Amino acid sequence: MIAVNALSGWTAALGQPVHFYRFETSHREYECAFANLRAAPHQPNVVRWLAGLGLRSPHYKEECNEWSECGRSRSSQPAGSDPLIGQCQQLVRAVAIPYQWEVLNDRNPEVPPSHAVENFRLAAGRARGEFHGMVFQDSDGAKWLEAAAWSLCQAPNPDLEKTVDDLIELIAAAQCADGYLYTYFILNAPQERWTNLTECHELYCAGHLIEAGLAFFQGTGKRRLLEVVCRLADHLCTIFGPERHQLHGYDGHPEIELALARFYEATKEQRYLALANYFVEQRGTEPHFYDIEYEKRQQSCVPKSDDTPWMMKNKAYSQAHLPLSEQRTATGHAVRFVYLMTAVTHLARLRQDEQQRQTCIRLWQNIVQRQIYITGAIGSQGAGEAFSSDYDLSNDTAYAESCASIGLMMFARRMLEMEPDGRYADMMERALYNTVLGSIAFDGRHNFYVNPLEVHPKTLRHNGIYNHVSPVRRRWFGCARCPPNIARLFTSIGHYIYTPSTCALYVNLYVGNRAAISVEGYALRLLMSGSYPWRDEVEIVVESAPPIAHTLALRLPEWCSAPQASLNGLRASQGLFAYSQNVAAGRSHQTIAADASASRIRPSPSSQFGRQGGYPAWPLDLMSGGGRQWDRVTQYLAPCRQSVFSYRRNRSL
Repeated sequence: MIAVNALSGWTAALGQPVHFYRFETSHREYECAFANLRAAPHQPNVVRWLAGLGLRSPHYKEECNEWSECGRSRSSQPAGSDPLIGQCQQLVRAVAIPYQWEVLNDRNPEVPPSHAVENFRLAAGRARGEFHGMVFQDSDGAKWLEAAAWSLCQAPNPDLEKTVDDLIELIAAAQCADGYLYTYFILNAPQERWTNLTECHELYCAGHLIEAGLAFFQGTGKRRLLEVVCRLADHLCTIFGPERHQLHGYDGHPEIELALARFYEATKEQRYLALANYFVEQRGTEPHFYDIEYEKRQQSCVPKSDDTPWMMKNKAYSQAHLPLSEQRTATGHAVRFVYLMTAVTHLARLRQDEQQRQTCIRLWQNIVQRQIYITGAIGSQGAGEAFSSDYDLSNDTAYAESCASIGLMMFARRMLEMEPDGRYADMMERALYNTVLGSIAFDGRHNFYVNPLEVHPKTLRHNGIYNHVSPVRRRWFGCARCPPNIARLFTSIGHYIYTPSTCALYVNLYVGNRAAISVEGYALRLLMSGSYPWRDEVEIVVESAPPIAHTLALRLPEWCSAPQASLNGLRASQGLFAYSQNVAAGRSHQTIAADASASRIRPSPSSQFGRQGGYPAWPLDLMSGGGRQWDRVTQYLAPCRQSVFSYRRNRSL
């Protein structure tokens, strides 16, 4: 049951008709309610998007206007808690973010040193020593910064804000005079900057820092980190591009592309959009940048390689084997692929580029029709954390990285902005509730990096094909990308709940939240509450003031077989319902309800290789977590897209 309440705002209260009808999109359907809503006025063009689980900003200032994300909204007061996602978000705020900060500062004796913050201290000249960690170690700090920034949007925390301020000052002190910022080369070999984009992730780390700068400004109104990333982005615009004196290349790990697209949308600086598009269009073209770059290194004073780098031999690993417009299948490293496609989808919408749009649709369909698990996990092989071939979706050897499902949600979000097709939100929901949610323990300190659907703990010790599999969540990882990425996903979940547009507000996820959506310069306030996914009943309260004609579109989940709608308890007929004047007269509280109940196909206990059930009609397939829930699922995905699976209860995992 999905209920939509209107407080003294629907035209039905004035005796005028309210239409509730099915809105056809290109493939899937949304349920929509048309009404004249009353909304409290606020300053025009303040379109800050912070909708989500209690997202707010007590520090919000009107000067944010020039940096606001186009088409987004400004949030209102905190919401009541969501019973599942809200619990995880609160866990991230209260436990995961402080815990990860201790780890990043090497203050947790149970975890190997991260050196992420220490590397910035060294680069800033505030400590002496050598760089340690992965070449892209800076990105862990940047992702933590973004998670902390979105957390400050939801709940003011002076101590956390002071910690973030201090880290930002450290990062600013580490930045070079020309804007360059990457501690590995600053400390190890300044003369080798931008000489190994194929392998060294300079632009990848820059992208994460730019995203953190945007988030912190939007969360607090403070410009310090924004100023740092502006200098960094401007530096990139001088180094890369089509001119003869510029580098005609791109990073081996996509991320800068999606960050620059966001940066353009916030600043309206055309050069950022142009550079993001240049990186995308240059990828995979001939003569190949990887080959040119490698040849330059061999001819320079840079230490030479004894062998050709593996990424040059396998250019498909980084989606650089062909121009993107010629690629037909999801290929290579799964996280890199979905980060790249997130950027391309954003660019396709911003630039109204039909070729890019078709590329996005084609590659999305390849993933969801042929290369995805029932849990919304992608990237089936441990070798290269990569996609394999069609329907090669083994349960026990699956890699299914947590970051890949997060990236799939990012891709789906941008696809929804490009075109409101409910199937993108269906996949977003599947990835969120079944892989991302299961990747974090309810103590906030342990995470899964990989998420196979079948685990036999005794076998792991004796068979090398399971070297990537852990039967339990871990405190941290040598390559620690997933824990801070999981944290920033949950603190920014409000960006995924709604897709606002000029013609409608699309409700993608039924996560409890309070939001204020900007509609023609007025604030449309919504409060969503319920016990989804445990119960298929959600209530949406709409608070309004002056009349505004707008559309509220409710996603029909793919597992929902027979949705029904009612308004003030009166069931809609044939998808269309109009209030009569005598029913609405004198009423200040109106209710629209949609019944989303369905026959839920639940799996049954079976033997180790049972063939039970079918494609589940429920958002939760079976979620990992905390000893109280199902720890692993055995699933088989056949070419006919019928899923057969079994589960086993194992409290010892």
